[in-house]
Amino acid sequence: MKILYAIQGTGNGHLSRAMDIVPCLKRRGKVDVLVSGIQGDLPLPFPIRYKLNGLSFIFGRSGGVDLWKTLIKSSVKRLVKEIKALPVEDYDIVINDFEPVSAWACYMKNQPAIALSHQSAVLAPNSPKPGHSDMIGRLVLKNYAPSSSQYGFHFESYSENIFTPVIRSQVRQHDVSDKGHYTVYLPAYDDKRLYKRLSEYKDVRWEVFSKHNRRALNFKNISIQPVNNEKFIASMAHSSGVLCGAGFETPAEALYMGKKLLVVPMRNQYEQHLNGAALEMMGIPVIGSLKSKHKPVISDWLQNGRPITVNYPDVTQQIADMIVDKHTMDIPHKWNIENQYESA
Repeated sequence: MKILYAIQGTGNGHLSRAMDIVPCLKRRGKVDVLVSGIQGDLPLPFPIRYKLNGLSFIFGRSGGVDLWKTLIKSSVKRLVKEIKALPVEDYDIVINDFEPVSAWACYMKNQPAIALSHQSAVLAPNSPKPGHSDMIGRLVLKNYAPSSSQYGFHFESYSENIFTPVIRSQVRQHDVSDKGHYTVYLPAYDDKRLYKRLSEYKDVRWEVFSKHNRRALNFKNISIQPVNNEKFIASMAHSSGVLCGAGFETPAEALYMGKKLLVVPMRNQYEQHLNGAALEMMGIPVIGSLKSKHKPVISDWLQNGRPITVNYPDVTQQIADMIVDKHTMDIPHKWNIENQYESA
């Protein structure tokens, strides 16, 4: 069996999940891996057959996605060329983690595309939604990487096709303790803004992992270092708590490790606001930015925050087996993008 597993390379969440999913798929057939995007930091421990530009969202430096840089870095002509050239018809199964090139290639060639992503879960009818609506954000999530079948991962199993998070083996096997520091990963903020805000808490030791710096720096009670997979996991495992964006993998791993959590959803990133709504329902504090008006929430979290108990069993192989068994005999059919998430 020939399987194409396509990964969104913007950020590190999709890449970290792939570290456990790809070995499970390899037990079922020959797997080719596709990665598109230019904002990831994690090296993958297996060969990548297709490395494409795709369509990346570019992180800003003040708490959100930089829409202007995203537009500048985007090339519709190049994207269309990549879509047309990708031979999705050569594969028995195409599994997609919010990756646009393979998704649209399947759509254009009327081939089944199986979504196995967090985005499928947040769009599902039973998943928590924020108090405000975002028509453009929802439109982007629905059409960025269309699919013919949807399966998803979320902080809780809100419906039949939504599973609890894939916690990578590196995290499951790591020893956990509390050495008193706080781990920070806020890639949409630059180091200057983080230092300005975090330095106000003089008695707190912060370990910041930065996308904007290539060398380690220390300023009084704050250490700043480039993103490094092993160091980040170790820092989180031995922390008192984790301050991060409202992505999916990092909050899920922090919850699994029993760490108290505070999240800051990115601006112009509807998915993170959907995540924020789910985390808030679980009792996790969510703030809109690092502005001074949110200082009381941060202070209360530092002094009184408590971890939330979760149950995230290791069922990745069972999920992979179920999807492969169910979709081995898929045949091309007429797509319906508008209603693709109604039964997710």
